[in-house]
Amino acid sequence: MQALPFATLALVLYIAAALWQGLSLLRRVPARPILVRMLATLGLLLHIPLVVKLLGQSPGLLPGFTTSITLFMAVAVNVVLVASLFKPVLNAGVALFPIAGIALIAAASLPGEGSARGLTPGILLHAISSALAFAILAIAAAQAVLVGLQNQALRHHHIRGIVQSLPPLTTMERVLFELVWAGVLLLTLSIISGFLFLDNLFAQHLAHKTVLSITAWLIFATLLVGRYRFGWRGMRAVKWTLTGGGFLILAYFGSKFVLEILLGT
Repeated sequence: MQALPFATLALVLYIAAALWQGLSLLRRVPARPILVRMLATLGLLLHIPLVVKLLGQSPGLLPGFTTSITLFMAVAVNVVLVASLFKPVLNAGVALFPIAGIALIAAASLPGEGSARGLTPGILLHAISSALAFAILAIAAAQAVLVGLQNQALRHHHIRGIVQSLPPLTTMERVLFELVWAGVLLLTLSIISGFLFLDNLFAQHLAHKTVLSITAWLIFATLLVGRYRFGWRGMRAVKWTLTGGGFLILAYFGSKFVLEILLGT
């Protein structure tokens, strides 16, 4: 299978979905959540077979940089599409859909160096919980950006444009913390399963990932404690969520990028 044409078509579908959702936020076009979901789902249907192909290209226990980011973005897109049926999170796709498509193009052009061959049930648990934790917390980060924009607009009495298209701020913040809660639970499972089932942790170049993942967990946990003990909300919640998300991106992809792309090891 020629990966690049399929990846290009997936990128076009993702961008079309993100563009329509973005324009609906700006009130330039009517809201069409079914259309957005349909376009993104078609992109995902092209995305998943390419992830499977990349995972099977070469031997190894853990997937390489490009394969990892493509896999995790596929999970993120799927979570957005499913969650949007129950919660107002489809707006997160404005950022996540194009990133997923760009990651897919990069992976098709520069395949990763590993596969999921030889996974034990314990390592599979770690991989699944890691992917879901990243997906949900990535959505939380996108949600935090929207909450921040909404908060600033209301503070300056700008109630037109995006603010008119979003749910009430209290609803947006509630969804944000629900996402953070779910992400922290999965991240906890990911960290614990990593310690239990990944042998020779430091020899696998996972030391930085472990430290950064724990740092992200501490940031998100502090945010939740601050929320329910001190009533943290608004821009403080936004900043803590984005900081935790930044550490999580570094944990999952930073060391892989340096080792595989910059250093070629």
